[in-house]
Amino acid sequence: MHSWLAPARLAVAAFLAVALCFSGYHAATDGSGVVNFLSYFTNLANLAGLAVLGYGGWAGLTGRRPVPDAVRGAVVLYLAVTGLAYGTLLATYPAPLVIPWVDDVLHRVMPLLVLADWLIDPPARPVRPRVVLGWLAFPLVYLAYALLRGRAADWYPYPFLDPARHGGYRRIAGASFLLAVAFLLVGAAVAAVGNALAAHRAARRGAAPNGRHARARTTG
Repeated sequence: MHSWLAPARLAVAAFLAVALCFSGYHAATDGSGVVNFLSYFTNLANLAGLAVLGYGGWAGLTGRRPVPDAVRGAVVLYLAVTGLAYGTLLATYPAPLVIPWVDDVLHRVMPLLVLADWLIDPPARPVRPRVVLGWLAFPLVYLAYALLRGRAADWYPYPFLDPARHGGYRRIAGASFLLAVAFLLVGAAVAAVGNALAAHRAARRGAAPNGRHARARTTG
């Protein structure tokens, strides 16, 4: 791992923590409430990113066991889909209570930064298809939570989850199916890119000893 990566992860985690604290305080004082704040997939994904980057940076500085690659990949997937969904579906919806700079950090900056972290430090072992399928568990649990809590509290975190809007549950089912496909495709891409970069890194590291041995034999 690059020597600068651990402090960079800690710096990004600290910056993200500030953004989340601003957003959380805003939610706690404007009447929307902390529970609603924690009911957004965006905020949960960014909290996971904060934990992964914060612990990853600390582990890199102290020599402790790193964050499992399966966990890192899941966070990359969740934030990548967050950014894609925001750019294609949610950015056009009015959100008067959103803090603009925090909105940019959570929806635009963090997806790019965690993806860059994945590309710079690819997984140590290949990410198997079953791991990618496992990454879908949290979004499915979140969907069930959002619908059940929305029905009980009459509040939904995203417009496409609100059955009172045009299309009702049929529209929700269609949107959920499309998002599930997006999660699967993006997850497969995250795994494939990580595996390709890991294989390239292993091949490059394996070539150096062979080259040294060949030179040694020639010299001898």
